[in-house]
Amino acid sequence: MDIFLLITGLLLVIIGIFGSFLPALPGPPLSWVGLLLLYLTRSIPMDWWMLGITLFFAIGVVVLDYFIPIAGTKRYGGTKAGIWGTTIGLIVALIFPVLGLFGIIIWPFIGALVGELLNKAGHKQAFKAAFGSFIGFITGTFLKFVIAVVFLGIFLWKVWVYRGEIFAFGG
Repeated sequence: MDIFLLITGLLLVIIGIFGSFLPALPGPPLSWVGLLLLYLTRSIPMDWWMLGITLFFAIGVVVLDYFIPIAGTKRYGGTKAGIWGTTIGLIVALIFPVLGLFGIIIWPFIGALVGELLNKAGHKQAFKAAFGSFIGFITGTFLKFVIAVVFLGIFLWKVWVYRGEIFAFGG
């Protein structure tokens, strides 16, 4: 059973890394579930602090991923209309994931652009605010990727440290 949990956990951690880029997969939470499966093996001692801290970061980065594009829009001179446009664009991307990764990039950008244009901003200002939305998206994606890679590092480190117990025959 331990080997099954180990392999399934490793697969989830790796899928979580891909999920950092793919909008349909919740990257860091999947990686965290992979860590949890590792700790559910008999070979790895339970570490509630590690699981609690990593869960906090997994949830935190997912929450931040929704707010960072909004903050990017605001930082680049976007108004409330642009921020609302970014939010609506994110919702559209989540509801209609047909365009995949391209959709999660383009819809917040389009939403911010339309919001600013409806707010009677000039084309230059509208594009600047939409660019801020794009920068926010890239920042959120990078943060998710870093967290997922750290989780992979923790997973591999624990497997390395306890490799003797994990792969012991007859246990």
